[in-house]
Amino acid sequence: MAHDTVFQIFIGALLANNFVLAMFLGLCPFLGVSGKLDTALPMGVATTFVMAVASLFAFGLNWLLSLVGLEFLRLISYIVVIASAVQLVEMVLKKYSPTLFRALGIYLPLITTNCAVLGVALIQTAREYSLWQSLAFAIGGGAGFTLALVLMAGLRERLQLVEVPELARGSALTLMLAGVLSLAFMGFAGLGG
Repeated sequence: MAHDTVFQIFIGALLANNFVLAMFLGLCPFLGVSGKLDTALPMGVATTFVMAVASLFAFGLNWLLSLVGLEFLRLISYIVVIASAVQLVEMVLKKYSPTLFRALGIYLPLITTNCAVLGVALIQTAREYSLWQSLAFAIGGGAGFTLALVLMAGLRERLQLVEVPELARGSALTLMLAGVLSLAFMGFAGLGG
């Protein structure tokens, strides 16, 4: 997979191999924060930033750990980098947008345990991507995560305006929407190489 172009990797991570709708990674914030567009987009941007930082540091850490022969420390090193990036995002949001910080609530620190973010670091390492390929993969994955959040939030906001049968209200409708979105994204399976 290391022979794929940067564009193919970006499009693949954005659409065909979307972390949420194709790989089913990062479902907790997807289902928890996608209730309103006001919180979905900033959460997606914050996750994209953390993915990009994690990707860059994972590439460097993988090179360093391979050089020294300590490959078994990859996972814990990636988790430390991800937690540090999330702390940075939290401090910036708390200082410059306290309202958004409160709106994102518990889901902001949970980016640390978001398996999509850790998945970026582990998948790019397994596929032996170059620096630019790793960055394209992370930004494409983050953009795909944001796209999934925004689509779901838009649908959920629209459905608040219509009469929904009692049986399908709440979590049941949310999971049905997620399933339909996932099926729609399976149509992109041939894109990106």
